[in-house]
Amino acid sequence: MSEVQRRIQEAIDELVDSGAERGIQVAVYHRGEQVVDAVAGVADPATGRRVVPETPFYNYSIVKGAAATIAHILAERGLFEYDTPVAKLWPEFGARGKAGVTIRQVLNHSAGVPQIPLTTTLEDLCDWDKMCAAIAAEELWWAPGTKIGYHAYTFGYIVGEVVRRATGKRISDVLREELAGPLGIADELYFGMPLSEQPRLARLEDAPPDPQMAAAMASMPPDSPMFKAAPMTLMPTATLGNRSDILAADIPAGGKTSARAIARMYAALLGQLDGVRLISPARLREATSVSMSGVDQVFGMPTTWGLGYSIGLLGSTPQETPAAFGVGGAGGSFACGDTSTGIAFGLTKNRLSNDFNTATRISRLVTELLGVGSVSVR
Repeated sequence: MSEVQRRIQEAIDELVDSGAERGIQVAVYHRGEQVVDAVAGVADPATGRRVVPETPFYNYSIVKGAAATIAHILAERGLFEYDTPVAKLWPEFGARGKAGVTIRQVLNHSAGVPQIPLTTTLEDLCDWDKMCAAIAAEELWWAPGTKIGYHAYTFGYIVGEVVRRATGKRISDVLREELAGPLGIADELYFGMPLSEQPRLARLEDAPPDPQMAAAMASMPPDSPMFKAAPMTLMPTATLGNRSDILAADIPAGGKTSARAIARMYAALLGQLDGVRLISPARLREATSVSMSGVDQVFGMPTTWGLGYSIGLLGSTPQETPAAFGVGGAGGSFACGDTSTGIAFGLTKNRLSNDFNTATRISRLVTELLGVGSVSVR
């Protein structure tokens, strides 16, 4: 066992033993070589089933990175360009002033369509055609490309429908054929997960309530944009994430993955991995350069995005770590790549917290142990 593997294993064992986490995976690639594949804790407290490296976790938005990567693969194939209007492929989307919204603006969260109807139910989320029709009928919140705001649910449906219109295939099929299959992770990385595979999943649980978070939510005005972007009944929780219909549905704003599967994807973005490189170096530079930044119009905090990936490492600013790109998930999971250090990192866990403290701690330890620092080499 390498020193890096040993230290990461010790750190996550401590998190589980202390009760801070229930089940956790960490995977790290460094310049194309896997250097960490560590797991700890239980995947299902009811049965005592342990976490193993191939256990998939529902990590919510962490798998937005895979949806974005599919878009880049197809753009490189010439099926569309970043500045192609969404409505050119999906004419219905152009209704109510959205004809000029481009694929680039969807990827960098400046499209101006961050909302789903407040009447949306859990069952509606599982109905692809119904959700796409609802999003196509929405009005713009701002002129496309002028402001930024996290498109929590709509990102996945819009990217997924663009993929479907361009290829004639569901985004789950394209994920398997163009990304997960070639990388050997088709049984660890999913949007919709077949019912027959769901017993392998880790079961989610909510962390104990955070009084400060509860107080902050209670103090927000009822007309806050966050409350208008989606019904509160669809907030990411363990109850939602353990439902078999939600797990089986294509909802590509989130997905199910093991840490090693999502880290392997980022490694294959950074360079060739076992003969597979997902996109060219030139496209990677464009996809991971700052495309849009500003105050998030939905959540109110500063945010910086490339094309489908957030820029910067956890615990640092985009200016401090501009070569890092990735996506975090509600509940505290995180995955990223870093073009300056060659690190691809994935952390998945089944206790849903309101922060990224665990991922920040472990990712910093990885950087320290590998003896690298993140600097811009773009």
